Amino acid sequence: MLNFVGDWHALVVLLLAGVFPNQIWRMLGLWLGSGIDEGSDLLMWIKAVATAILAGVIAEILVRPPGALASVPDVLRYGAVVVGFVVFALTRRSIFAGVVSGELVMLAGKWWLG
Repeated sequence: MLNFVGDWHALVVLLLAGVFPNQIWRMLGLWLGSGIDEGSDLLMWIKAVATAILAGVIAEILVRPPGALASVPDVLRYGAVVVGFVVFALTRRSIFAGVVSGELVMLAGKWWLG
């Protein structure tokens, strides 16, 4: 069993440094946010900021791709985003359909290009 898990010390560090601190903030957020109206100006602002940050991260990945994504041509990366967005819009804003279609375009294009 130890060979299957690998280095158990790394798993303990991952739990202590990554999972537990994150879960504390999640539970605190649930507890504090349970009484806030979902349509309130505060939550609308938080949603707008979170969306802007996500858009910035996606733009950064498109413009300066990290790691293995850097080997994918720009046209293929941008094309996959366009296809994903079009599918997202056509499927009544299905995030799942948009992401899957963009991934399929990326994988098919990378396979075709070699």
